[in-house]
Amino acid sequence: MTVTVATFYKFVTFPDYQEQQAPLFNYCQTQSLKGTILLASEGINATLAGTENAIASVLDYLRSDPRFHDLDVKLSYTETPPFERLKVRLKKEIVTFGHPEADPTQQVGQYVPPQKWNQLISDPEVTVIDTRNDYEVKVGTFKNAQNPQTRSFRQFPDYVKQHLNPQQQTKVAMFCTGGIRCEKATAYLLQQGFQEVYHLQGGILQYLSEIPPEESLWQGECFVFDERIAVKQGLEPGSFSMCSACGHPLSPAEQKSPDYKPGIACPYCT
Repeated sequence: MTVTVATFYKFVTFPDYQEQQAPLFNYCQTQSLKGTILLASEGINATLAGTENAIASVLDYLRSDPRFHDLDVKLSYTETPPFERLKVRLKKEIVTFGHPEADPTQQVGQYVPPQKWNQLISDPEVTVIDTRNDYEVKVGTFKNAQNPQTRSFRQFPDYVKQHLNPQQQTKVAMFCTGGIRCEKATAYLLQQGFQEVYHLQGGILQYLSEIPPEESLWQGECFVFDERIAVKQGLEPGSFSMCSACGHPLSPAEQKSPDYKPGIACPYCT
């Protein structure tokens, strides 16, 4: 059976998010959905998996709230269920950044649709930055993109302070998996005085879904936070596995390493 995977987020003023936890969990359970939903006063962030009808039903449920009527959703498909259970969690932030002045409801960078992304990042005057963590970047990234080498998104502001200058990097283009981290990253850069700040609309997932392989500037696969581990062009399941000991993604070559003992250790275990 084909499993439908829906990924979505929305920054919005959501003061009653705590009261919404139980009803949303119960409704998703009635639809036999699995996955993770994060709720915070700043909005919602979720990846859910189930039947096509179940996904459509929960999206209708969410969109019945005027605050989520325009919820943008990215769909992909897999033959293997990517989640074992359903979680609806309350958080301080739907993506942890630690800088409340970076408020996507107040300002964000300019959205660039996938069809115009290649042209933008091919401009030598544009500094292209991958806002994801180092282990994600190693799975795949855009050609010539800078890797901040962060272990968590909380470290991104330090990278900005140490390596970027509004007077030198006058045009900055950023990207992440589904777009949510760039909402805060672009808001932060604008707050720090950067003038021309862009981000890939819909993130890498939308790019891989819409751009033909022969036109793609993406190199490698895209790490995802579920049991698929990674997806490739067209959002087809990728070739990476994950070490169950340390949680590091492993390429096919790394899976053949003598240091890889499934369920015990891998080359990255310390």
